[in-house]
Amino acid sequence: MPKTMKYGIILFLFSFSVILPSPAQDRMPTRVIPVQYMDPVFIPEYLSAGSAVNLDNPAAYLYPEWSNAYVHKFETVTIPDTVVISMSGYCMPTDSTRITDTYGYRPRRGRMHLGIDIKVRIGDTIRAAFDGKVRISRYERRGYGHYLVIRHPNGLETVYGHLSKKLVNEDDIVRAGDPIGLGGNSGRSTGSHLHFETRILGNAINPALLFDFPGQKAVTDLYLYTKDNREIYYKVRSGDTLTRIAMRNSISLSNLCRLNGISQNAIIRVGQTLRVN
Repeated sequence: MPKTMKYGIILFLFSFSVILPSPAQDRMPTRVIPVQYMDPVFIPEYLSAGSAVNLDNPAAYLYPEWSNAYVHKFETVTIPDTVVISMSGYCMPTDSTRITDTYGYRPRRGRMHLGIDIKVRIGDTIRAAFDGKVRISRYERRGYGHYLVIRHPNGLETVYGHLSKKLVNEDDIVRAGDPIGLGGNSGRSTGSHLHFETRILGNAINPALLFDFPGQKAVTDLYLYTKDNREIYYKVRSGDTLTRIAMRNSISLSNLCRLNGISQNAIIRVGQTLRVN
């Protein structure tokens, strides 16, 4: 049975005090964020038990438009300084507890892995992580394969990739725990698994900060998203060197190399992606 909780609220904050542990480790980190003081500026909806939630245009206060065109494209969107994302009402997308690939930079490939891969068998049921509305239902031969993007009232968008079959269509409204697809090996994939992403306004968040797949539970009740903890990446252009990239992005060369797991003498190539914060 899917594990669900009652739905909660989202808050925009301008005055707060939080406790943030050290940066997440590579595998299944947990981050506890006890919010000590919150001064809410804007509460778009109070979602009490039994209250109706408008899923026709979820998180409309955060996203300026509803579009089925792009998975990640939100360049013109203003990102709030701070958003508290409620995990209330969640459902684990799969019963599988086995993580086969984590979120993070891949030096060998020169790019980021912007989600986590969970081992599933072909035909396993994949479920919606929260209530929401299907924004994209599509096939990408050299990428996600059969995949879905769902937008949720808490501001998150979740991505489900490499499905063998999609069970919902664009603009369908879904509830947390609803079957939305079947596990598969479609697209650019070397074995059956679910590629799962969590994003806000196009910016990827490590899903392991929100969902504990081995424990089959949410990591925290509230996740604090700020501009300061947003990861920023730079795509290498012709003529770039590590020193130039570091200077252009106001980061030391040693920190640039540490963030990307490379040496200061590493050879970089055009199109490679480097983390710069």
